[in-house]
Amino acid sequence: MTNRTFRFPDYFMWGSGTSSHPVEGDNLYNDWWEWEQMGKVKERSGKACDHWNRFREDFQLAKSLHHNAHRFSVEWSRIEPMEGEFDVKALEHYREVIAELKRGGLEPIVTLHHFTLPIWIARRGGWFSNDTAKLFARYARKVVQTIGDTVRYWVTINEPEIYIFKSYLTGEWPPGERASYDKAYRLAAHLLKGHVLAYAAIKEVKSTGSQTLVGMAKHTAIFTPCNRNSLRDKVSVWFRNLVVNHVFIKALIEGRMMLPGFFHVRLPRGQTLDFIGLNYYTRSFIRNDGFGIPGIYGEVCPPGHHPEVRRRNSLNWEIYPEGLFQIVRDFSKYKLPLLITENGVCTDRDEERSQFVYDHLKELARAMDQGAPVIGYLYWSLLDNFEWADGFAPRFGLVEVDYQTQARTIRPSGMRYAEICRSGLLPMDS
Repeated sequence: MTNRTFRFPDYFMWGSGTSSHPVEGDNLYNDWWEWEQMGKVKERSGKACDHWNRFREDFQLAKSLHHNAHRFSVEWSRIEPMEGEFDVKALEHYREVIAELKRGGLEPIVTLHHFTLPIWIARRGGWFSNDTAKLFARYARKVVQTIGDTVRYWVTINEPEIYIFKSYLTGEWPPGERASYDKAYRLAAHLLKGHVLAYAAIKEVKSTGSQTLVGMAKHTAIFTPCNRNSLRDKVSVWFRNLVVNHVFIKALIEGRMMLPGFFHVRLPRGQTLDFIGLNYYTRSFIRNDGFGIPGIYGEVCPPGHHPEVRRRNSLNWEIYPEGLFQIVRDFSKYKLPLLITENGVCTDRDEERSQFVYDHLKELARAMDQGAPVIGYLYWSLLDNFEWADGFAPRFGLVEVDYQTQARTIRPSGMRYAEICRSGLLPMDS
């Protein structure tokens, strides 16, 4: 593929993404806002990017960058701030968000759950509660019925495994639990059930004359043995790849969730995926700690431990473009459309962002040249934003945000990406 230009297909979706809590500001009724007010993180989201009030300006910027798609999330806690009480004004706001995207020629890709929960749900036990999956499906139905008539792409849940890990294993995110692995797997079953029931609700509402596609945005990562000659390290890499990258997708395709030897749950339907959203950022080196649980899962080697690592972002994640090729080729086996729902870099050197985008698109093109069914690429993110427990320091945006004035400035990397979005062409020999 060297010394030539790759042409992306005409149907390809180009764009970027945002998430409600990190950009909207003043999400007063969710568990993350409460977590921040309790002093559990170093910074509070506050007004964030004030996207709730500035979404038209932000979508005009996306349009000027030749994006034709945009992923965003609706905030459950705004739509249903009290149990069973749906806020008409909040729903109307999101209807206008969708209409504004459509006016600008951007395909809306709507995420229903991006890490936050209404406080009333959190106080009932969050996703540990047996009722939450049904309540999530009720919320999904309400959203689709009232504002979803022109939306084709729905993402039910963003990165369920990261949500479980951060909220219920490390305790960094609300509710701050350090649960057992067995309990974490049972939480996974509830999240899977939430997706399945929401999928059914969306399909029922959109059953007439619709080409609605429903998927999940999956966190993915590349895992490499710390010692390539160690059988133990290789076993941990195999197991971690299965659990982190594939268990959720396999469950939603096969209608059951299985982990070797100790966990099995049947889901109430068969296949409930129309496309797979892939979030890819980095690679980790893994060393084995034994063959019990959690030892077989392995331990991530600390930063600076492995000599192969050449570049890192400002959160100390390795920049490993080849991993996107590997992930896309691996997930092609499911024979479903693949959408890159997140891929981006936080850095204070914008030339690194430009190189990141080019290097990853080159690997994506290489996979597509070998037949990978990729339908779009969404950079994370359109704007600098509140990055959860890491606060405002990590800068991912194609558009810089001055948090004091809320001024927006398109970065040179945004302009370089815009040219690829406009032309659909990527030189492969640079």
